[in-house]
Amino acid sequence: MSLPLYLWNIREDVRGYSVDFGLDFFEVVFELVTNDKLNEIAAYGGFPVRYPHWRFGMDYERMAKGHLYGLHKIYEMVINNDPCYAYLVEGSSHIDYKLIMAHVYAHSDFFKNNLWFAHTNRKMMDEMANHATRVRRYIDRYGIDRVEKFIDACLSIDNLIDYHYPDRHDRKPQDTDDGDNPKDHRFSATTPEYLERYLYPEEYVESQKKKVEEEEQRSRKIPPYPEKDGLHFLCEYAPLEEWERDLLSMVREESLYFAPQGQTKIMNEGWAAYWHSRILTEKALDSSEIVDFADRHSMTVAVNGMNINPYKLGLELFRDIEDRWNKGRFGAEYEDCKDVKMKKQWDRNLGLGRDKIFEVRKVYNDVAFIDEYLTPEFCLENKLFTWLFKPDYDRYVIDSTEFDAVKEQLLGQINNFGHPVIRVVDSNYGNRGELLLQHAFEGRDLDEKYAQDVLSNIVTIWRRPVHIATRLKNEEVLWSHDGESFEKKKYQLEESDGEKAEK
Repeated sequence: MSLPLYLWNIREDVRGYSVDFGLDFFEVVFELVTNDKLNEIAAYGGFPVRYPHWRFGMDYERMAKGHLYGLHKIYEMVINNDPCYAYLVEGSSHIDYKLIMAHVYAHSDFFKNNLWFAHTNRKMMDEMANHATRVRRYIDRYGIDRVEKFIDACLSIDNLIDYHYPDRHDRKPQDTDDGDNPKDHRFSATTPEYLERYLYPEEYVESQKKKVEEEEQRSRKIPPYPEKDGLHFLCEYAPLEEWERDLLSMVREESLYFAPQGQTKIMNEGWAAYWHSRILTEKALDSSEIVDFADRHSMTVAVNGMNINPYKLGLELFRDIEDRWNKGRFGAEYEDCKDVKMKKQWDRNLGLGRDKIFEVRKVYNDVAFIDEYLTPEFCLENKLFTWLFKPDYDRYVIDSTEFDAVKEQLLGQINNFGHPVIRVVDSNYGNRGELLLQHAFEGRDLDEKYAQDVLSNIVTIWRRPVHIATRLKNEEVLWSHDGESFEKKKYQLEESDGEKAEK
């Protein structure tokens, strides 16, 4: 629906202020909806049209009840699309609309300019509608139970994608010279033959031949190297019917689309909070609205116990970066200074803060953002700490305020979304066409019950038994599922050639 005149005027004002501050965004289409309609759209992941599935109904019930009982309320929702679509709740106050619109324009700027969103489909609104149409056709043809069961299996592994190289499989391989040259061990084809035995000892030549043989053996193995994008591998090699392969590819496409939002949650929300704060306090607010804005903003950045508030952490880090680059608190000279009083008063008046935060917004994701710009001074000022569960007290307690411990725990929570890293290792395990997965153990055991259900779902896709090699309580084990029963046994993890190459 079109915006009423007073909202149109607010939109034009906030849009102009955003442009004046240097934000570069997709055009934003604002839609005015009821709370119930917004909950429905949120259940669909922000899209007004999705394919039919029970989990969307479950999400809607959860959100509707949360709103009914006052547990939470959705104020805005914006979609990474060109143009961006954003939703406003009917009956909100003028100050709410100003804050939400400024917040949305900052999100749109982030979507457009952050490199981690560069691969995403900017016409995903249309693509989601196409997916919905195709799924409904399959339901009409094969029945809702069969289609929904297969979608359940696909959704249970929708995180088995390669977050860092999403378009790797879409690139065309470069031409290579695979000619059989018996002297490939030489550095130069012009080397005289009588010098070869001096320049290239027999041991060296044999090692090179062995590498060639290993590479040939690896090329015959599927996959030749451990494959992190399990969804793509299953799309290519699983014995599926065409409609099943199409559904699996849809799930992978949507997972790749949503992945950057999880990779940049802290940065994206921090960027939006930073700009809605500046736009409103410096430009958009009347003096009578300051207190109401402070109330809304404080709720947005409030810290609740041990949970990370991405709005708060991202906002404070962007402010800290801007302040440091304005005052020159970076570089070798500043880092080498051991005088605490001098560092506290350090101010070179460089004025580089604004350019720096725009640069950071463009290049980084959350892991790199935290790793690069979290400092001991920032942790101390913002009272960051680690926590640990104490069985004696039956509760969590503060464990450490040391910078290295805080940073390690924070990165551990956001790396790979906190999910385990699983790779496809062998599609012909035991020479029986069975699928072998490998868990990249990083100090945390897999949940056995959850793993059983996931392996069972992968069997639905692969049609043969599926195994996963992992560690449990520092013991190497192999968990197997054939679709009916789950088995576990001791297992010697083998370091694959691919992992050796990565090292």
